[in-house]
Amino acid sequence: MSTFNALVVTKTDEGKTSAAVSQIGLDDLPNGDVVVAVDYSTVNYKDGLCVGPGGGLVRNYPHVPGIDFAGTIESSSDERYKPGDKVVLTGWRVGEAHWGGYSQKARVSADWLVPLPDGLTPRDAMAVGTAGFTAMLAVQALEDHGLSPDQGEVLVTGAAGGVGSVATAILAALGYDVAAVTGRPEQEDYLKGLGAKRIVPRDEINETTKRPLERETWAGCVDAVGGAMLARVLGQMTYGASVAAVGLAGGAGLPTTVIPFLLRGVNLLGIDSVMQPYDNRLRAWDRIAKDLPMEKLHAMIHPATLRELPELGSAILKGQVRGRVVVDVNA
Repeated sequence: MSTFNALVVTKTDEGKTSAAVSQIGLDDLPNGDVVVAVDYSTVNYKDGLCVGPGGGLVRNYPHVPGIDFAGTIESSSDERYKPGDKVVLTGWRVGEAHWGGYSQKARVSADWLVPLPDGLTPRDAMAVGTAGFTAMLAVQALEDHGLSPDQGEVLVTGAAGGVGSVATAILAALGYDVAAVTGRPEQEDYLKGLGAKRIVPRDEINETTKRPLERETWAGCVDAVGGAMLARVLGQMTYGASVAAVGLAGGAGLPTTVIPFLLRGVNLLGIDSVMQPYDNRLRAWDRIAKDLPMEKLHAMIHPATLRELPELGSAILKGQVRGRVVVDVNA
């Protein structure tokens, strides 16, 4: 095709942005080693920012968002990839500083790609996306720091969101007793369907306490919230336990003390999915193909098209998106 569809965000001289599906060509795409015929993308919190006013992430306009995509190599000047190869891209500021996956074609650096793991389809890979990739990085970090299923309950905050949903499913499939935190009571059946053993209402754990330590409760935690909730959770971890911090939906501040780290040896593990080295990416994707129960993943999927993205971008910023949105860019 000489031209193809992409969701293009433009900005007026007055600073207002708008997003619409437009026809573009290969010459419009940025520089890169490979051209990928995109099959699927997805919707993350960053995508919501970039589809809207940018949130400080977008450098130049016009812009094509989409921080994830999966598809097929169409052309390549890099010997690692040849036409027909199936690939996945997450991170590297694609969809932010570099045009992303909300397009039928994308041109990117070969260094940013990983081969699609055996056993996953491109649609599966985008049901996973950055959210699921981040969730697996968090689980691996907790296990690398000694977590095992026999140690007690593992807490997942923001459990109905993208990262939380996949983390809940992975941990449950690995035999962990998962306690899922949510502020949406109507999500209880959904979370238990993913494998959560019990539901913790957000209000029970979202208040700042003056006590730096509380009863030892959680053997591990995947935290997508940050803020006051993370501060509270740190004081509830068992001795030597770890929290994998993956998000800041509740704020970037951390109103706590060093007491949990000094008296209980608690570990706070920062999880970055954007700049992960290639070998770590392969390890995480191989674990995803092996340990993420696909039937539960499929239950999380909400299909979408390019034309629905402006509305979905707004919804995810308001916390109104559950599970994983998979965008068929060719629909």
